[in-house]
Amino acid sequence: MKHIALILGVSLALITAPAVASAACVAEYKAKRDNPLQLNYGELTVSTCNLADATEEARSILAARGWILLKILSLKG
Repeated sequence: MKHIALILGVSLALITAPAVASAACVAEYKAKRDNPLQLNYGELTVSTCNLADATEEARSILAARGWILLKILSLKG
């Protein structure tokens, strides 16, 4: 019985490991500040590889830093 529980536990860990590992993505972005105009290219770690969700998350993070998100260039995850 202990062997079955161990096998099930290991199997569950192996099945969920790729989902946990791929949950975070790196978003390449362009952003700006006004008065005076400043442009910025950078990368952020976001919690999802979905473009719409990553865009909203990046917009929020950058706004807290005083930047306006212009565009997500790519997602790497």
